Amino acid sequence: MFEYETLRLIWWLLLGILLIGFAIMDGFDLGVAALLRVLAREDDERRALLETIEPTWEGNQVWLILGAGAVFAAWPLLYAAAFSGFYFAMLVVLLAFIVRPVGFNFRNKIGDPRWRESWDWILTVAGLVPPLIFGVAFGNLFLGVPFRYDQTLRMSYEGGLLGLLRPFPLLVGLVCVAMLLMHGATWAAVKADESIARRAERVLRWIAPAFVLLYAAAGVWLVFGVPGYTLGPDAVVNGPSNPLAKDAGLTSSWFDGPLAAPAWGAAALAILAALAVPLLATRRAHATAFVASSLALAGTILSAGCALFPFLLPSSLDPRSSLTVYDASSSRTTLGLMLLATAIFLPLILAYTAWVYRVLRGRVTLEHIRQSHGMY
Repeated sequence: MFEYETLRLIWWLLLGILLIGFAIMDGFDLGVAALLRVLAREDDERRALLETIEPTWEGNQVWLILGAGAVFAAWPLLYAAAFSGFYFAMLVVLLAFIVRPVGFNFRNKIGDPRWRESWDWILTVAGLVPPLIFGVAFGNLFLGVPFRYDQTLRMSYEGGLLGLLRPFPLLVGLVCVAMLLMHGATWAAVKADESIARRAERVLRWIAPAFVLLYAAAGVWLVFGVPGYTLGPDAVVNGPSNPLAKDAGLTSSWFDGPLAAPAWGAAALAILAALAVPLLATRRAHATAFVASSLALAGTILSAGCALFPFLLPSSLDPRSSLTVYDASSSRTTLGLMLLATAIFLPLILAYTAWVYRVLRGRVTLEHIRQSHGMY
């Protein structure tokens, strides 16, 4: 059995992998939906574009469930604090996730153009809202979340939904929106009809640089305008999970932490990969462009996670109440048993996902959509 500290670090890495998996797999679903009215000009084209994501969106949601389940089981204190603090924001995200499959199922039930236009707008908004809120939530992690623990470890939260909408988190929200729009456009270039793919190539020429500029602006703001958090020298890494059994305070920058070098490396990966996306797409290397977009997403999330390490949920009210990798986890036994289950089932999920996408390979053409037009 691994040491308690090692298990905590492994589960921190697994949490990052699950977040990256969700961003890559469900990110292009959200990006395609958000770009529905940009990439597709008429009804058949919109149906074709939606067909690129309809068969797989439910499977892609598995990554969100895995991430939430991992937080619940491996990081119960983080789950309790985050779901309390971001409760109303999560309700909005949940509503967007509920509306999306309803739109897929009901859009083509009636041929009235006004009916389909309405659902197209709903799907567009449902594609934009989750990345914006996820980005805002991530941005608030760097500023600190207004919660604290008392001496009996009862948590109190002193914020609200509007309190999350501060300038820096809103900028991070725009970074997340631009990132998933880029990812959705690369997926459309891979899977959609050639006419739609050409539009996606043109969209990538401005959305990828826009992501890089927003990401760089957020990075500069984070380095020079946002103080970081630091652990005291007496932090216990192998002890029971008790957030108050440590000293924590503020430091000049988040990039003074123990994983500052990997954070900078991941940021460089994100920028270089994003800049490569439009170049690859215009050369018709669509699959490679999608890989580059996925690397940009992975680098972005890794840069944020490494900069935050070892903090998971900093507290703006009491730095000592901040949740870290070392004081927010489940027991050593729980982490060990979950790691065994993950070692068994995660490869099965990856294998099944790969098989599904292999079966569904190829473009969704307008000819196919028009041939099946009489079915709807």
